[in-house]
Amino acid sequence: MSDADLFRQLHQGPEVLVLPNAWDAGTARLFADAGARAIATTSSGIAWSLGCRDGDRVPLDLYLQVLRNIRRVVDLPVSADIEGGYADDPALVRDKVARFLDAGVVGINLEDGTADPDLACAKIEAARQAATAAGIALFINARTDIWLRGLAAGREVEEALDRARRYRSAGCDGLFVPGRTDAAGIAAVAGGTELPVNVMARPGLPPLATLAELGVRRLSAGGAIVQAAWGHARHLAAAMLRGDSEHLFDGALAYPATNALFPVQGAES
Repeated sequence: MSDADLFRQLHQGPEVLVLPNAWDAGTARLFADAGARAIATTSSGIAWSLGCRDGDRVPLDLYLQVLRNIRRVVDLPVSADIEGGYADDPALVRDKVARFLDAGVVGINLEDGTADPDLACAKIEAARQAATAAGIALFINARTDIWLRGLAAGREVEEALDRARRYRSAGCDGLFVPGRTDAAGIAAVAGGTELPVNVMARPGLPPLATLAELGVRRLSAGGAIVQAAWGHARHLAAAMLRGDSEHLFDGALAYPATNALFPVQGAES
């Protein structure tokens, strides 16, 4: 079975596909070792690891190299968060998606942000064209930012389902609704669309078994893990700068176990 077919199958249930989003080859390998069945990236984590701001600002060549490094160390399907496609012109989005496919991804997240849904539909169509041309059954996860950005106040579910219908017609395979955490709202979205529904891990989210019962098929970490890692690293660095090294290894993985995660050979020269 190809990675693309496997990734698509992982969205069919009955278990929820859990994706603790990685931001480099090291975290991808770490999460694979922890039991992840696929690897998805976080745009914010990749941006910060490359010294960039999040928000469609990552130089594409640098991002593609990160993905190639991930493919080098994991034997799992890889999905890339491509934000808004790094362009407003659908033709450019098509060209960029083709480059992501060439880097080895079999899934993408493509978000609508505050733009008109018509533009999101055009971008989804462009991404599907790139996948068809490459002969890859790309899983396009359409992310709607209705809840994250406070859009459509009072009629969020209706708007999300309307966009789900439109995005599905444009060629997407899944619906990502980050920011929704209540069971009733999640059930209303999942029960109102034929698309596999993806939610984002946040405090207050129902347990995994409940999410499965509500119809959720995918759970993503988004930037949560990378933010926690950066917060912990800053805390340790600040303590060390004060002369306190007492807790440097609290919760740390042992050096031999960490080093053993990776292949003996390095990257090709």
